[in-house]
Amino acid sequence: MTLVFLVILVTLAFTYTNGFHDTANSIATVVSTKVLTPRQAIVLATVFNLVGALAGTAVAAVVGKGLVDVTYVNMTTILCGLIGAIGWNLLTWYYGIPSSSSHALIGGLIGGALASAHSNWDVVIWSSGSGHWWQKGGVIYKVIIPMITSPLCGLVVGFTVMSGLYVILRHWRPVTVGRVFGKLQLLSSSYMGFAHGTNDAQKTMGIITLALFTATNLGRLNNLPSGLRFLHTPDFRVALWVQILCGLTMAAGTAAGGWRIIRTLGHKMVKLQPVHGFAAETTGATILALTAQLGMPVSTTHAVTTSIMGVGAAKRFSALKLTVVERILWAWVLTLPATGAIGYLLVRLARACTWAS
Repeated sequence: MTLVFLVILVTLAFTYTNGFHDTANSIATVVSTKVLTPRQAIVLATVFNLVGALAGTAVAAVVGKGLVDVTYVNMTTILCGLIGAIGWNLLTWYYGIPSSSSHALIGGLIGGALASAHSNWDVVIWSSGSGHWWQKGGVIYKVIIPMITSPLCGLVVGFTVMSGLYVILRHWRPVTVGRVFGKLQLLSSSYMGFAHGTNDAQKTMGIITLALFTATNLGRLNNLPSGLRFLHTPDFRVALWVQILCGLTMAAGTAAGGWRIIRTLGHKMVKLQPVHGFAAETTGATILALTAQLGMPVSTTHAVTTSIMGVGAAKRFSALKLTVVERILWAWVLTLPATGAIGYLLVRLARACTWAS
Protein backbone atom coordinates (compact mmCIF):
# COMPACT_ATOMS: atom_id res chain seq x y z
CA MET A 1 0.00 0.00 0.00
CA THR A 2 2.83 2.37 0.88
CA LEU A 3 4.51 1.59 -2.45
CA VAL A 4 1.30 2.45 -4.31
CA PHE A 5 1.21 5.90 -2.73
CA LEU A 6 4.93 6.34 -3.41
CA VAL A 7 4.36 5.58 -7.10
CA ILE A 8 1.51 8.13 -7.22
CA LEU A 9 3.71 10.76 -5.52
CA VAL A 10 6.61 10.13 -7.89
CA THR A 11 4.23 10.27 -10.86
CA LEU A 12 3.00 13.64 -9.65
CA ALA A 13 6.62 14.74 -9.23
CA PHE A 14 7.18 13.83 -12.88
CA THR A 15 4.02 15.76 -13.82
CA TYR A 16 5.40 18.75 -11.94
CA THR A 17 8.75 18.56 -13.79
CA ASN A 18 6.80 18.20 -17.01
CA GLY A 19 4.98 21.40 -16.11
CA PHE A 20 8.10 23.54 -15.86
CA HIS A 21 9.98 21.57 -18.53
CA ASP A 22 7.48 21.20 -21.37
CA THR A 23 5.17 24.11 -20.59
CA ALA A 24 8.21 26.31 -21.08
CA ASN A 25 8.08 25.13 -24.68
CA SER A 26 4.46 26.16 -25.03
CA ILE A 27 4.90 29.69 -23.67
CA ALA A 28 8.40 30.47 -24.97
CA THR A 29 7.16 32.22 -28.09
CA VAL A 30 4.61 34.50 -26.44
CA VAL A 31 7.21 35.59 -23.86
CA SER A 32 10.04 36.09 -26.32
CA THR A 33 7.83 38.21 -28.61
CA LYS A 34 6.95 40.35 -25.55
CA VAL A 35 3.21 39.94 -26.15
CA LEU A 36 2.87 38.77 -22.55
CA THR A 37 5.10 39.04 -19.51
CA PRO A 38 6.38 35.74 -18.11
CA ARG A 39 3.89 35.93 -15.24
CA GLN A 40 0.93 36.57 -17.56
CA ALA A 41 2.02 33.77 -19.91
CA ILE A 42 2.29 31.33 -17.01
CA VAL A 43 -1.22 32.17 -15.78
CA LEU A 44 -2.61 31.73 -19.29
CA ALA A 45 -0.81 28.41 -19.82
CA THR A 46 -1.82 27.16 -16.38
CA VAL A 47 -5.52 27.73 -16.99
CA PHE A 48 -5.59 26.18 -20.45
CA ASN A 49 -3.34 23.26 -19.42
CA LEU A 50 -5.98 22.33 -16.85
CA VAL A 51 -8.84 22.68 -19.34
CA GLY A 52 -6.95 20.53 -21.85
CA ALA A 53 -6.19 17.89 -19.22
CA LEU A 54 -9.92 17.34 -18.75
CA ALA A 55 -10.66 17.10 -22.46
CA GLY A 56 -10.04 13.39 -23.03
CA THR A 57 -8.22 10.16 -22.09
CA ALA A 58 -7.13 8.56 -25.38
CA VAL A 59 -3.43 9.25 -24.79
CA ALA A 60 -3.70 8.09 -21.17
CA ALA A 61 -5.08 4.72 -22.28
CA VAL A 62 -2.25 4.20 -24.77
CA VAL A 63 0.49 5.05 -22.26
CA GLY A 64 -1.12 3.01 -19.49
CA LYS A 65 -1.91 -0.22 -21.34
CA GLY A 66 -0.97 0.09 -25.01
CA LEU A 67 2.85 0.04 -24.98
CA VAL A 68 3.88 -2.83 -22.67
CA ASP A 69 2.26 -6.04 -21.47
CA VAL A 70 0.77 -5.00 -18.13
CA THR A 71 1.00 -8.55 -16.72
CA TYR A 72 4.75 -7.95 -16.30
CA VAL A 73 4.31 -4.56 -14.66
CA ASN A 74 4.50 -4.05 -10.91
CA MET A 75 5.02 -1.05 -8.64
CA THR A 76 8.80 -1.31 -8.91
CA THR A 77 8.59 -1.29 -12.72
CA ILE A 78 6.60 1.93 -12.71
CA LEU A 79 8.68 3.57 -9.99
CA CYS A 80 12.02 2.87 -11.68
CA GLY A 81 10.71 4.06 -15.04
CA LEU A 82 9.51 7.30 -13.47
CA ILE A 83 12.81 7.92 -11.70
CA GLY A 84 14.66 7.49 -14.98
CA ALA A 85 12.32 9.95 -16.72
CA ILE A 86 12.57 12.54 -13.93
CA GLY A 87 16.37 12.29 -13.88
CA TRP A 88 16.54 12.87 -17.64
CA ASN A 89 14.09 15.78 -17.41
CA LEU A 90 16.17 17.49 -14.73
CA LEU A 91 19.44 16.90 -16.59
CA THR A 92 18.19 18.38 -19.86
CA TRP A 93 16.41 21.20 -18.01
CA TYR A 94 19.65 22.11 -16.21
CA TYR A 95 21.44 22.48 -19.53
CA GLY A 96 18.50 24.31 -21.11
CA ILE A 97 17.92 21.60 -23.73
CA PRO A 98 14.24 21.19 -24.74
CA SER A 99 14.14 17.39 -24.77
CA SER A 100 10.96 15.32 -24.71
CA SER A 101 9.37 14.55 -21.33
CA SER A 102 6.93 12.28 -23.17
CA HIS A 103 9.63 10.07 -24.63
CA ALA A 104 11.53 10.14 -21.33
CA LEU A 105 8.45 8.69 -19.62
CA ILE A 106 7.81 6.13 -22.35
CA GLY A 107 11.46 5.08 -22.48
CA GLY A 108 11.62 4.65 -18.70
CA LEU A 109 8.43 2.56 -18.68
CA ILE A 110 9.59 0.30 -21.51
CA GLY A 111 13.03 -0.17 -19.93
CA GLY A 112 11.52 -1.01 -16.56
CA ALA A 113 9.04 -3.46 -18.09
CA LEU A 114 11.81 -5.15 -20.07
CA ALA A 115 13.81 -5.73 -16.89
CA SER A 116 10.70 -6.96 -15.03
CA ALA A 117 10.12 -9.46 -17.86
CA HIS A 118 13.71 -10.74 -17.49
CA SER A 119 14.83 -9.17 -20.78
CA ASN A 120 11.99 -10.76 -22.77
CA TRP A 121 11.38 -8.29 -25.62
CA ASP A 122 7.90 -9.72 -26.12
CA VAL A 123 6.85 -7.52 -23.18
CA VAL A 124 6.93 -4.56 -25.58
CA ILE A 125 3.74 -4.19 -27.63
CA TRP A 126 5.31 -3.25 -30.94
CA SER A 127 2.07 -3.18 -32.93
CA SER A 128 -1.60 -4.05 -32.51
CA GLY A 129 -4.95 -3.57 -34.22
CA SER A 130 -5.72 -3.15 -37.90
CA GLY A 131 -6.72 -0.51 -40.41
CA HIS A 132 -4.72 2.54 -41.46
CA TRP A 133 -1.41 3.12 -39.66
CA TRP A 134 -2.88 5.88 -37.50
CA GLN A 135 -5.60 3.49 -36.29
CA LYS A 136 -3.13 0.86 -35.13
CA GLY A 137 -1.63 0.64 -31.65
CA GLY A 138 1.72 -0.28 -30.14
CA VAL A 139 5.11 1.39 -29.87
CA ILE A 140 5.74 1.51 -33.62
CA TYR A 141 2.49 3.24 -34.54
CA LYS A 142 1.87 5.32 -31.42
CA VAL A 143 5.46 6.34 -30.57
CA ILE A 144 8.10 5.70 -33.25
CA ILE A 145 6.22 6.85 -36.36
CA PRO A 146 4.74 9.96 -34.68
CA MET A 147 8.20 10.73 -33.24
CA ILE A 148 9.45 11.04 -36.82
CA THR A 149 6.39 12.49 -38.55
CA SER A 150 5.36 15.11 -35.97
CA PRO A 151 8.68 17.04 -36.15
CA LEU A 152 8.59 16.85 -39.94
CA CYS A 153 5.02 18.16 -39.91
CA GLY A 154 6.06 20.95 -37.54
CA LEU A 155 8.90 21.94 -39.84
CA VAL A 156 6.95 21.76 -43.10
CA VAL A 157 3.67 23.25 -41.84
CA GLY A 158 5.46 25.99 -39.87
CA PHE A 159 7.43 26.93 -42.99
CA THR A 160 4.29 26.83 -45.16
CA VAL A 161 2.12 28.87 -42.78
CA MET A 162 4.81 31.52 -42.32
CA SER A 163 5.53 31.69 -46.05
CA GLY A 164 1.80 32.19 -46.68
CA LEU A 165 1.66 34.96 -44.09
CA TYR A 166 4.61 36.70 -45.74
CA VAL A 167 2.65 36.74 -49.02
CA ILE A 168 -0.60 37.93 -47.39
CA LEU A 169 1.07 40.60 -45.27
CA ARG A 170 3.65 41.87 -47.73
CA HIS A 171 1.91 45.25 -48.10
CA TRP A 172 1.10 45.71 -44.40
CA ARG A 173 2.98 48.22 -42.30
CA PRO A 174 5.27 46.50 -39.74
CA VAL A 175 3.60 48.32 -36.86
CA THR A 176 0.17 47.05 -37.98
CA VAL A 177 1.46 43.48 -38.29
CA GLY A 178 2.92 43.67 -34.79
CA ARG A 179 -0.28 45.08 -33.28
CA VAL A 180 -2.67 42.63 -34.99
CA PHE A 181 -0.61 39.52 -34.37
CA GLY A 182 0.18 40.58 -30.85
CA LYS A 183 -3.55 40.19 -30.16
CA LEU A 184 -3.88 37.03 -32.24
CA GLN A 185 -1.00 35.49 -30.34
CA LEU A 186 -3.13 35.56 -27.20
CA LEU A 187 -5.47 33.13 -28.97
CA SER A 188 -2.68 30.95 -30.34
CA SER A 189 -1.00 30.80 -26.90
CA SER A 190 -4.28 29.72 -25.31
CA TYR A 191 -4.68 27.09 -28.03
CA MET A 192 -1.12 25.92 -27.36
CA GLY A 193 -1.76 25.60 -23.61
CA PHE A 194 -4.94 23.64 -24.24
CA ALA A 195 -3.27 21.28 -26.73
CA HIS A 196 -0.37 20.72 -24.34
CA GLY A 197 -2.83 19.72 -21.62
CA THR A 198 -4.68 17.31 -23.91
CA ASN A 199 -1.47 15.46 -24.67
CA ASP A 200 1.09 15.76 -21.87
CA ALA A 201 -1.14 15.69 -18.80
CA GLN A 202 -2.78 12.53 -20.10
CA LYS A 203 0.50 10.62 -20.11
CA THR A 204 0.83 10.74 -16.34
CA MET A 205 -2.89 10.04 -15.95
CA GLY A 206 -2.15 6.79 -17.77
CA ILE A 207 0.73 5.97 -15.41
CA ILE A 208 -1.33 6.57 -12.26
CA THR A 209 -4.21 4.52 -13.66
CA LEU A 210 -1.75 1.74 -14.55
CA ALA A 211 -0.40 1.82 -10.98
CA LEU A 212 -3.88 1.60 -9.46
CA PHE A 213 -4.97 -1.11 -11.91
CA THR A 214 -1.83 -3.15 -11.16
CA ALA A 215 -2.19 -2.71 -7.39
CA THR A 216 -5.84 -3.76 -7.56
CA ASN A 217 -5.02 -6.90 -9.54
CA LEU A 218 -2.22 -7.78 -7.11
CA GLY A 219 -4.59 -7.43 -4.16
CA ARG A 220 -2.68 -4.49 -2.68
CA LEU A 221 -5.88 -2.47 -2.29
CA ASN A 222 -8.18 -5.14 -0.86
CA ASN A 223 -8.32 -3.73 2.67
CA LEU A 224 -8.77 -0.06 1.91
CA PRO A 225 -10.72 2.03 4.43
CA SER A 226 -14.02 3.36 3.12
CA GLY A 227 -12.57 6.81 2.49
CA LEU A 228 -10.00 5.40 0.05
CA ARG A 229 -12.20 3.00 -1.91
CA PHE A 230 -11.99 5.33 -4.91
CA LEU A 231 -8.41 4.06 -5.42
CA HIS A 232 -9.69 0.58 -6.26
CA THR A 233 -9.46 0.24 -10.07
CA PRO A 234 -10.60 -3.20 -11.34
CA ASP A 235 -11.04 -1.91 -14.91
CA PHE A 236 -8.57 0.28 -16.77
CA ARG A 237 -10.53 3.52 -16.60
CA VAL A 238 -9.08 6.98 -16.02
CA ALA A 239 -11.02 8.47 -13.11
CA LEU A 240 -12.02 12.14 -13.02
CA TRP A 241 -10.03 12.71 -9.83
CA VAL A 242 -6.90 11.46 -11.61
CA GLN A 243 -7.51 13.91 -14.46
CA ILE A 244 -7.98 16.80 -12.06
CA LEU A 245 -4.99 15.86 -9.90
CA CYS A 246 -2.64 15.59 -12.88
CA GLY A 247 -3.99 18.81 -14.40
CA LEU A 248 -3.49 20.76 -11.17
CA THR A 249 -0.01 19.34 -10.63
CA MET A 250 1.07 20.27 -14.13
CA ALA A 251 -0.39 23.73 -13.54
CA ALA A 252 1.74 24.03 -10.40
CA GLY A 253 4.82 23.04 -12.37
CA THR A 254 3.92 25.60 -15.00
CA ALA A 255 3.78 28.28 -12.31
CA ALA A 256 7.34 27.34 -11.32
CA GLY A 257 8.47 28.40 -14.80
CA GLY A 258 11.18 27.06 -17.09
CA TRP A 259 13.20 30.07 -18.06
CA ARG A 260 16.30 28.21 -19.24
CA ILE A 261 14.30 26.46 -21.97
CA ILE A 262 12.32 29.61 -22.79
CA ARG A 263 15.60 31.40 -23.50
CA THR A 264 16.79 28.55 -25.75
CA LEU A 265 13.59 28.41 -27.82
CA GLY A 266 12.63 32.05 -27.80
CA HIS A 267 15.99 33.75 -28.20
CA LYS A 268 18.92 31.43 -28.88
CA MET A 269 17.40 29.37 -31.71
CA VAL A 270 15.73 32.11 -33.77
CA LYS A 271 14.57 35.66 -33.06
CA LEU A 272 10.77 35.85 -33.09
CA GLN A 273 8.20 38.59 -33.69
CA PRO A 274 4.47 38.24 -32.84
CA VAL A 275 3.57 37.04 -36.33
CA HIS A 276 6.23 34.31 -36.08
CA GLY A 277 5.01 33.34 -32.62
CA PHE A 278 1.43 33.08 -33.90
CA ALA A 279 2.48 30.83 -36.81
CA ALA A 280 4.63 28.57 -34.61
CA GLU A 281 2.05 28.23 -31.82
CA THR A 282 -0.83 27.54 -34.18
CA THR A 283 1.19 24.91 -36.02
CA GLY A 284 2.46 23.18 -32.88
CA ALA A 285 -0.91 23.25 -31.12
CA THR A 286 -2.73 21.78 -34.13
CA ILE A 287 -0.26 18.88 -34.31
CA LEU A 288 -0.70 18.18 -30.59
CA ALA A 289 -4.49 18.41 -30.71
CA LEU A 290 -4.82 16.08 -33.69
CA THR A 291 -2.41 13.47 -32.33
CA ALA A 292 -4.15 13.54 -28.93
CA GLN A 293 -7.41 12.62 -30.67
CA LEU A 294 -5.58 9.66 -32.26
CA GLY A 295 -4.15 8.57 -28.89
CA MET A 296 -0.56 9.33 -29.87
CA PRO A 297 1.67 10.52 -26.99
CA VAL A 298 3.52 13.04 -29.13
CA SER A 299 6.23 15.28 -27.72
CA THR A 300 5.23 18.89 -27.10
CA THR A 301 8.91 19.73 -27.43
CA HIS A 302 9.19 18.16 -30.87
CA ALA A 303 6.03 19.86 -32.14
CA VAL A 304 6.85 23.33 -30.83
CA THR A 305 10.57 23.33 -31.56
CA THR A 306 10.26 22.18 -35.16
CA SER A 307 7.40 24.61 -35.73
CA ILE A 308 9.71 27.41 -34.58
CA MET A 309 12.43 26.03 -36.87
CA GLY A 310 10.04 26.01 -39.83
CA VAL A 311 8.90 29.55 -39.13
CA GLY A 312 12.50 30.67 -38.74
CA ALA A 313 13.54 28.99 -41.99
CA ALA A 314 10.73 30.83 -43.82
CA LYS A 315 12.19 34.09 -42.52
CA ARG A 316 15.62 33.08 -43.77
CA PHE A 317 17.51 29.86 -43.27
CA SER A 318 20.45 31.70 -41.71
CA ALA A 319 18.08 32.90 -38.94
CA LEU A 320 18.39 29.44 -37.36
CA LYS A 321 21.31 28.95 -35.01
CA LEU A 322 22.33 25.47 -36.10
CA THR A 323 24.59 24.79 -33.11
CA VAL A 324 21.55 25.04 -30.83
CA VAL A 325 19.49 22.91 -33.23
CA GLU A 326 22.20 20.25 -33.20
CA ARG A 327 22.14 20.04 -29.38
CA ILE A 328 18.37 19.64 -29.44
CA LEU A 329 18.50 16.89 -32.08
CA TRP A 330 21.04 14.92 -30.07
CA ALA A 331 18.78 15.13 -27.01
CA TRP A 332 15.87 13.80 -29.10
CA VAL A 333 17.91 10.87 -30.43
CA LEU A 334 19.21 9.90 -27.00
CA THR A 335 16.04 10.32 -24.88
CA LEU A 336 14.30 6.97 -25.52
CA PRO A 337 17.41 4.75 -25.26
CA ALA A 338 18.86 6.71 -22.31
CA THR A 339 15.74 6.62 -20.17
CA GLY A 340 15.04 3.05 -21.23
CA ALA A 341 18.51 2.03 -20.05
CA ILE A 342 18.08 3.87 -16.74
CA GLY A 343 14.68 2.25 -16.10
CA TYR A 344 16.08 -1.17 -16.98
CA LEU A 345 19.15 -0.82 -14.74
CA LEU A 346 17.13 0.50 -11.80
CA VAL A 347 14.77 -2.48 -11.89
CA ARG A 348 17.74 -4.87 -12.13
CA LEU A 349 19.34 -3.09 -9.16
CA ALA A 350 16.12 -3.31 -7.16
CA ARG A 351 15.92 -7.04 -7.90
CA ALA A 352 19.58 -7.56 -6.94
CA CYS A 353 18.91 -5.80 -3.64
CA THR A 354 15.79 -8.00 -3.16
CA TRP A 355 13.54 -4.91 -3.31
CA ALA A 356 11.63 -6.47 -6.19
CA SER A 357 10.87 -9.94 -7.52
